[in-house]
Amino acid sequence: MSRLRDFDELGYYTWIFEGNKRFKNFMTTALIIGFLACTCFPIWPNFLKTFVWYLSVTMTLFLFFLITCRGFLFLMIWLCGYEFWMFPNLFDESLNFLDSFKPIYSSEKTAKGQLPYRMGVGVAFFGFCYWAITQPSEFEGYKAAQMDFIKDLYKGTLLSDMAHKDKEDIDKPKVLTLDELLKRLDSDDQEDVNEVTDVSEEEELDSLLDNLVEDEEDIFSDEE
Repeated sequence: MSRLRDFDELGYYTWIFEGNKRFKNFMTTALIIGFLACTCFPIWPNFLKTFVWYLSVTMTLFLFFLITCRGFLFLMIWLCGYEFWMFPNLFDESLNFLDSFKPIYSSEKTAKGQLPYRMGVGVAFFGFCYWAITQPSEFEGYKAAQMDFIKDLYKGTLLSDMAHKDKEDIDKPKVLTLDELLKRLDSDDQEDVNEVTDVSEEEELDSLLDNLVEDEEDIFSDEE
């Protein structure tokens, strides 16, 4: 762009038209409000926190399931001689969200010389599957453990909150409950009883030794 304002009949001129800026201003405002809302997450109501937690856990499980199915499908078709990818651009960081799911699939024949590798991987994979199936296992228990894991993940009880609770109560004085006081008194009484029994046993041993010494002295005196 030239800052000379003189009109030249032989020159070329353009007009810059930026259009309506309402959508751009709306998106900028939404971005600022969204950023402030994220920073104020600790004061959100509980139902919003629960919704965000369920949404994040569901998205995590969905991505894990999608990646697992995608890799398994590629392995099965690769053993047959083709490289098949479902959502091949899924992890392309240079694309936006919608373009990451385009195209839906891609397929091409594998390069020459990969037959020995495919055979080796196939033997190893199916051998491992045969070994896993023939091993004694409790499938129902494994299934129940996985369901419990997912339930704990959704409830947010997978990890203990004791560390967070201790961190919050670090400045509070430690006050023993009634049950703790009674247990401590019982333990102290038991220690006292053990000390008394130990002392009584020592006294009995001392008295026995004294009696033995006196008996021996009496025997020696009688012999003389």
